[in-house]
Amino acid sequence: MGNLRILIVEDDFLSRSFLSKIVSAYGEVDVAVDGVEAVEAVKRSYEASHPYGLIFLDIMMPRKDGQEALKDIRAYEETAGVAASDICKVIMTTALGDAKNVMKAFGSQCDAYITKPFAVKAIQEQISKLFPDPAS
Repeated sequence: MGNLRILIVEDDFLSRSFLSKIVSAYGEVDVAVDGVEAVEAVKRSYEASHPYGLIFLDIMMPRKDGQEALKDIRAYEETAGVAASDICKVIMTTALGDAKNVMKAFGSQCDAYITKPFAVKAIQEQISKLFPDPAS
């Protein structure tokens, strides 16, 4: 599966570095430090016909939080005519494990949710669920 294009959106350097190290085995990794950069990176990826397959999106960030960024990304995909089957998978990440944020994240059309501190196994399990191995 090493050809997946991944965007990590995280304002905390240590979290960004940790996630990058874990998911680099799955493909090419880019990073953004806030929701504004994330939306721009996603738009550029579609315009270049090389979209992200997976985005790790932190909820609490400066300038634009993950919830707002996800709404903007989904609105852009819809406007750009991206087929529902082709939109990027999004895993929301946050230190907030409360039900309100979980439900809001899924309401904004995320595919999964991981709380911090990150567990390597949890990250790997979510990726496996979203991108099942066709050989299995």
